[in-house]
Amino acid sequence: MGKYGKWITGGLGWAFFGPIGAVLGFAIGSIFDSMETSKIYTGETSRNGFIVSLLVLVSAVMKADGKVLKSELDYVKKYFYTNFGPAAAREALILLRDILKQTVPLRDVCFQIKDNVDYHSRLQLLHFLFGIAQADGVVSAEEFNVIKDIAGYLDITDADFGSIKAMFIPDTDKYYKILEVSPEATNEEIKKAYRQMAIKYHPDKVQHLGEDIRQAAEQKFKMVNEAYEKIKKERGFN
Repeated sequence: MGKYGKWITGGLGWAFFGPIGAVLGFAIGSIFDSMETSKIYTGETSRNGFIVSLLVLVSAVMKADGKVLKSELDYVKKYFYTNFGPAAAREALILLRDILKQTVPLRDVCFQIKDNVDYHSRLQLLHFLFGIAQADGVVSAEEFNVIKDIAGYLDITDADFGSIKAMFIPDTDKYYKILEVSPEATNEEIKKAYRQMAIKYHPDKVQHLGEDIRQAAEQKFKMVNEAYEKIKKERGFN
C-alpha cells in the first residue's frame, strides 16, 4: 500500500469494497489494521471513488484492442497532471499499471459505479473514455464496442451516448447530434435543446467531485456551446 498516495488510499468510501475493491487487490482486513476507520469516509470520498472508477474503466478500454499504447498512457498522464498535479499523475499511472494486470469484471464494476455515482458524473466518465480511445487518432471498433457496453451498464441514454460519441467521432450531422436534435429541427427546437443541454452538461453538475473535476468537465460544456454556435451560424439565427 505504501506506493500509493493519500488521494488513492484515503477516502475511497464505496469504491473500497465490492468488485472495484477486488480489482484493486485491497486486502480489507490489513487496511483496516493500518488505517483509522474514520479515514475511510472523508470529504474526498466522492472524488476519489470517481477517480478510481475512471482508472478501472480506462483499463478495460485500453485492453479492448489487445494492446496498450504509449499515446494512451500519455493521455492519462496529461489528464491527471493538468487536473491534479504531477504527484497525482505519477500515482495514477502506477495504479493503472497494476489494474491493467487484473481481469476487470466489467459488468459488475459498472453496476457498482451506477449505484454510487450520479448521472452527470457518469457522463463525465464516458466522455473521458472516448478521449482515451481516440488518443492514438482513431477509435477502434473494439474500443467503441467496450465503451458502448460500459454506457449500457452505466444506464446512459442512447441520446446522451450519441451526443458524446459525436464529440469524438466525425459525422456530417455532428453538431446536431451533440445537441441531440435532428437536422430537420426548427430553430426554436434547437434553442430549446441547447438550453436543456447547457443545464445537463454544466460543469457545476459535478462540482461535488472537486474543483479539478469541474474544470475537466468544462471541455464537454464547451463542445455543447461550439455545436450551438456552429448551427446558429449555419442557419443564420441568434
